[in-house]
Amino acid sequence: MIKIAVFGLGLVIAGCAAAPAQDIVGVEDCTKAAGLDKRTGCLQSNVNFLQQLITKNALEARQRLNAASTEIIALKSEVASLKSMVATLQTSVEQLKAAQKAPDKKPDAKAAPEKKPEAK
Repeated sequence: MIKIAVFGLGLVIAGCAAAPAQDIVGVEDCTKAAGLDKRTGCLQSNVNFLQQLITKNALEARQRLNAASTEIIALKSEVASLKSMVATLQTSVEQLKAAQKAPDKKPDAKAAPEKKPEAK
């Protein structure tokens, strides 16, 4: 049991050393600033940058969502028109089938036998 705990602790330590902090493009490293005012300004600059990035991403997401919503509405209307076309085609097929069956149901009138031409 102790061997497993030591092994797990070793993996955690190795994982922490192998996974450095992730840098965000555009964010400054404020730890290098000398004075408190400079650090505060650096942090505020980072906050402003991140807020602008969040706003830009939210706007892009909203635009993509609106575009997708518009496309969904257009596709729904197209599906509705296709459904109506299918319904009209089905009724016309049923009418054609009924028209074909109607002559078959009538008994044929006795036709006069054909006269063969007499040979002379």
